[in-house]
Amino acid sequence: MRKMLVITRDGSRSEEIGGLLGKDKRLGTGTGSVAANGAPDREVDTLFVDVESLLGKHTSVAKGLEGLWAQYPSAAIVVLADEANTHHAVDAVKAGAFDYLTHPIEKEELDLIVDKVRETDVLKSELDYLRGQFWNEDSLEYVDTRSKAMRDVFVKIRQVAGTRTTVLLTGETGTGKSLIAKLIHAHSNRKSQPFISVHCGAIPDTLVESELFGHEKGAFTGAVRRKLGKFELAHGGTIFLDEIGTVSQSVQVKLLNVIQERFIQRVGGESDIPVDVRIIAATNEDMLELCERGKFRRDLFYRLNVFPIRIPSLRERSEDIPRLSEVFIQQFNGLLNTEVKGIHPQVLDRLLEYEWPGNVRELENVIERACILETGEVLLPESFPPDLLDNQGEVVTSPVKTSLPLKEARRITVDKFERQYLSSLLEQCDGVIKDAAQRAGVTTRQLSKLLGRHGLDKMDFRKKNQ
Repeated sequence: MRKMLVITRDGSRSEEIGGLLGKDKRLGTGTGSVAANGAPDREVDTLFVDVESLLGKHTSVAKGLEGLWAQYPSAAIVVLADEANTHHAVDAVKAGAFDYLTHPIEKEELDLIVDKVRETDVLKSELDYLRGQFWNEDSLEYVDTRSKAMRDVFVKIRQVAGTRTTVLLTGETGTGKSLIAKLIHAHSNRKSQPFISVHCGAIPDTLVESELFGHEKGAFTGAVRRKLGKFELAHGGTIFLDEIGTVSQSVQVKLLNVIQERFIQRVGGESDIPVDVRIIAATNEDMLELCERGKFRRDLFYRLNVFPIRIPSLRERSEDIPRLSEVFIQQFNGLLNTEVKGIHPQVLDRLLEYEWPGNVRELENVIERACILETGEVLLPESFPPDLLDNQGEVVTSPVKTSLPLKEARRITVDKFERQYLSSLLEQCDGVIKDAAQRAGVTTRQLSKLLGRHGLDKMDFRKKNQ
């Protein structure tokens, strides 16, 4: 059971929050200013504190937060404020507080905050476990995911990385199979040895054998000197065979022999050359179908498919799109010398709805294009391809994303509807909050909070109609 604590100057407000939370929560209350006394209490996971108690004798909310974290190091801090003190609450969030609520507090808002704290705790504990047990520092950016499907992939990587087992990566083009292969190698006992990547589909059929196994001088026209193949170069390390389904039958036979016997022969050569290589193969094709059509040897497929890992498409892990977008923005800020801070909410909504046939690679390309075109600090709709945003402003029935938990899918749908509803309402009311609130059947305060949540500014709608 979760343990929560409420600290307020007014005891009645503590009782109010206790009543809204219900009896199934372990809830403690306190009054007065914040002071870090005694041994740290690590059991409190959620702490509600009003602005007055947070400030106390401190000159800033940041100092007050430091005192709270010293006393309650595991707690997510939620700041409570009256409308007049909202600016202090916002400063607290900027200083590291989890979120803030304004009085009078509504049960729906409070429950939403509690759920967000719980979800954040789960994700943080999973990432902390991965950090402490396995992943090297360079990989933390990639393993930070909100997708259960991707967490399952990382679990499989942990299981297989330390072995010499052959791995077959499957998934659509652009899902990051090459990156996953590098992660496996980087966390294996071969990490200090070469990682050699071969894109089988990009090499002409006549040269694939020479590229993989090397050739002797004079083996064919143009072979003016001996050349070492990729398998020899990868000796002691890992070879990554991308688009393995494209190789010819003759190359398939030689690959099968390498896996079984652990030696190669250069083209035009006669001697057997032993190789110690860990093989990771990847394909975006249905390998069983290729076997049925006689395009790929079954015995080789079974040799490669010892430990299969399927990489989910981006539309199956759409909850990672905001985080991936931030990573790409930071990446391109460095490469392009730009100072982009984020993405306009309208664009982000569309990114979450788009099907992404090109997967993560397509998202990366779209963000790069937008960073080049954008002149401000926020990526606006004008910087994105029109076909990506052509449904903006329309109420459409989107495909049901069954890859998401029901709660997350419902939240995305409700958020989308709310934003479209509010945009249309403000446009009809010329941006006048009082009129819009009256038509919506809510208070002006409630409407203002909804506008803030969805990044809408009433002034934008007044300008449209002048």
